Amino acid sequence: MSDTSDANENKATDLKARIKQITQPIVDSLDSRLSAQVDKRVDQRVEETMKDRLSVIERAIADLDRTVHELEGRVKDHGKDSKDSDKNDKK
Repeated sequence: MSDTSDANENKATDLKARIKQITQPIVDSLDSRLSAQVDKRVDQRVEETMKDRLSVIERAIADLDRTVHELEGRVKDHGKDSKDSDKNDKK
């Protein structure tokens, strides 16, 4: 009986090995497709997140630019006012 059970075990092992050998290319192909799909989704999410964050940064830069221009205008106006008051003081 042990010969029969050994033969059955060998057949089962051989069958498993053959099935694995046949299915391995399919599994590898499926794995690479899934990996590519996951990579695309991750890239898409990263891109969306970066766009959102960059838009916030761009708005902040635009606000800073406006503020700098306003301050430059005030400095110019203040410089003109100082020169005018100096001229009036000399008269």
